[in-house]
Amino acid sequence: MKAIIVTNEAAGTAGMQLTERPQPGAGINDVVVQVHASGFTWNQLTWPSTWTDRQGRDRAPSIPGHELAGVVTALGYGTTGLSVGQRVFGLTDWYRDGTLAEYVAVEARNLAPLPGDVDFTVGASLAMPGLTAWQGLFEHGRLRAGQSILVHGAAGVVGSMVTQLAREYGAYVIGTGRAAHRQTALDFGVQEFVDLENDALEDVGGVDLVFDVFGGDIAKRSAGLIRAGGTLVAFAGPTEARPADGLAVDFVVESDRVQLSEIVQRVRDGRLRTNIGNVSNLDDAVATFNEAKRISGKTIIRVRP
Repeated sequence: MKAIIVTNEAAGTAGMQLTERPQPGAGINDVVVQVHASGFTWNQLTWPSTWTDRQGRDRAPSIPGHELAGVVTALGYGTTGLSVGQRVFGLTDWYRDGTLAEYVAVEARNLAPLPGDVDFTVGASLAMPGLTAWQGLFEHGRLRAGQSILVHGAAGVVGSMVTQLAREYGAYVIGTGRAAHRQTALDFGVQEFVDLENDALEDVGGVDLVFDVFGGDIAKRSAGLIRAGGTLVAFAGPTEARPADGLAVDFVVESDRVQLSEIVQRVRDGRLRTNIGNVSNLDDAVATFNEAKRISGKTIIRVRP
């Protein structure tokens, strides 16, 4: 099968190669999926799991990519809940070869059915940002209707999902970003926008929840805005920011079939929009990842036409 591999962490995306790899088989509780579309997260080549297994042993060359939509072609022993020929989407395990390939082996529990009226490109764009937003808001942030939330990077891939889900839930949403991103953030539903280049973040006042995608100084300053009993949720990595009278939670997103089904149903109902930036094919993927211009929105690779 065709697949993109990485062999050298220091080379970054410039070290990607399109090559031929053996087609994977289905292990216990696995399915093999013929990948139709794959998402790519820009910083995943810096993740330790891209280069090592769970015991810390080198596993390069590895196939990156963890977000997919496709069709099940084989079932492993003991696999239940899915069938051959079924359309699916979801996330693969961080420590296994990924989705920038024509086929991938995935634990069945990490996938959900993809309805026939949802395009594979949309399905691949939903899994990572949708689950990150859902888990950050409802599992870790414990968002309640009527609360206020500060969403950093509200025009981004994750921030736009956070904004839409929080608005649907009845929260008051304040978004941040660069001046050029103001209109996009407003289009996704923020009720106020803070230009981090020109506005004072501290003028926001108190909020119940901060959803942080930046870390560093922004996270530390945001911690001071959280009301008593509030929460700072971060997924950009371990955070040193701590609210004076609240919680700070950093988390790693996990695939969840029930949550994926909730998210895709909102897309079907028109309650949730994806934020897709660039769509390319597998043959052109390496060049796409190495474009000098940073593309806003999710990068999707169409593996099958």
